[in-house]
This record gives sequence, structure tokens and C-alpha cells, in this order.
Amino acid sequence: MHLLVLGGTRFVGRAVVDHALALGAEVTLFNRGQTAPGLYPQLETVLGDRTVDLSALAGRRFDAVVDCAGYDPAVVARSASALRDAVDRYAFVSSVSVYADQSVPPVEGAPVLDGDSYDGRKAACEEVVLAEFGERALIARPGLIVGPHDQTERFPYWPRRFRRPGPVLAPGDPADPAQFIDVRDLAGWLVGSPATGVFNVVAPTLQMDELLETCRAVAGGDQELVWVPTAELLAAGVDPWMGVPLWIGDPEWSAANLVDAGRAQAAGLTTRPVAATVADVAAWDIARGPVGEPLSPEDEKRLLIR
Repeated sequence: MHLLVLGGTRFVGRAVVDHALALGAEVTLFNRGQTAPGLYPQLETVLGDRTVDLSALAGRRFDAVVDCAGYDPAVVARSASALRDAVDRYAFVSSVSVYADQSVPPVEGAPVLDGDSYDGRKAACEEVVLAEFGERALIARPGLIVGPHDQTERFPYWPRRFRRPGPVLAPGDPADPAQFIDVRDLAGWLVGSPATGVFNVVAPTLQMDELLETCRAVAGGDQELVWVPTAELLAAGVDPWMGVPLWIGDPEWSAANLVDAGRAQAAGLTTRPVAATVADVAAWDIARGPVGEPLSPEDEKRLLIR
């Protein structure tokens, strides 16, 4: 397989490239050469800016393209138009956040958002790809993407927190749902599955206490988990999205972590154990060194005073 990756040197793109290379695929990158330009010196990198011009790819032919960094419908339209006759399949990485109603478990075929929000633009990008490629399009809707090289700090916070002593603020209720997808499992499915169509791509839901206890076990810690109910966190002014990593305090998004990925599983999606993801993220996090905390020790202590 000759695979074209738009970008390819950041989080999702990097995982896609790594998996494709492990399968023995020929990989070409198309990017501006600005993010980690020396990461894959053995690969062909075609330099260009997809926001304005993809002419450097003219006359080239690929079996598939993976677009994991499309956020602007006009930019995605330019890419899809330029590649319509150059690739057999266009795989676009979208998001489960495109669904209009997150108070019920999102399923493929449910209404999606429109407008100029991040989620509305992602949904518009999907429409562009489907319009250009039809049955040759793959629309992957992952939930939270986690794994090594994740710079968002949402998931890495937890394995790191259990390397520090003291009571740990656990948000919400122990039975609250948590859900995500390891970036390597997402990449493996994008590259390895012949599927086309629209798919939710997530791992099975687990409880928040299962996740935190796994992080504690991997770190070898013995910290006390202090559960602070969602109502108390909101009353304390904590942001319902990023105030505590992985916690969703917005009642309108109560089902965002209850996504069914049965269709993707039937099309070959497999997911690794949570403990494996936690261990690999912890090892990567330790190797990269200190970073800022999304929930500072000072804020955590303040919220634990009840």
C-alpha cells in the first residue's frame, strides 16, 4: 500500500505513520515541514501548505490518504478536490462531538451540528469528504484520543498525579462513565481496515473509579481517592470541561462517554487493555520531563477542603 498522510508528524498522524510503516507500507507525507521536520528522515516528504495549494501532489497516485488534521471545511474541500482522482480512499478523522444531542448515547446516523463551532466545522468537513468521495470515504468519529505524545494533558495528568503523594481529588461519582481511544488503536484501524462509511471509533466505556484505580496501580501508589460530587465542583466554579481532566460536568453532555462502537468493531476495530495505555502514557510522560498541570496542586487542595 502507498499511503499519503496529510501532516504526519504530530499526535494522530505520527501514530498513523508508525503503524503504516510497521505493516510495510510505503508512506508519503504532505506538510509544511514545520512540526518535527526530522522525525522521519527515511520518508518522502512533499512540502506544501494545504490551506492554499496542493499542486505539489499533482500527477501523483496513492492507494489511500489519511487526513487527521482537518478542521476548516474550505481547507478540507481543497484537499478532497485535489485528491479525488489521485487516491482510492479518503480517511477523515472527525469526532463524536459532532452529534447534536449528547444527552443520549451517540449513534451513527443521528443528527449532527452545524454552525461555526469546532464541532459544527468538523461536521461540515465530513460532508465535504462524503460529497467528493462518496462510497470511497471513511469518516472516523473518535472520542477522546489518548496515548503517548498526547500534548493535551487531559489523560497524562492522571498517571502523573499518582506519582505524587497526598489525597487525590476524584471528580464526580465513582460510577461515572469514562471513554476514550488509544491513538495507536485508532491508527491501526484507519490504516488496516478496508471499511468505508461513518463510524464511531472508541474503546468500551469503563467507570471512572476503574480508570483512576488503574492509574494508581500502574504508578504503584497508595493515595486516598477523595470523591468530590459534580454539583460541588460546579458550585466551586470549576470549569465543566477542563477544570478537572476527563471530568464532564455539563449535564447536556451526560452521554458523551457512552458511545457505541459496535459498527467499527465489526469492521475490525480492536482496543488494548486500559492498563497498557496507562503504562505507556506514564513511561512517555516520565521521559519527556516536567510539564504544567491542568489541575494545579494548589487548586486540588483548595477543592478538597470541604
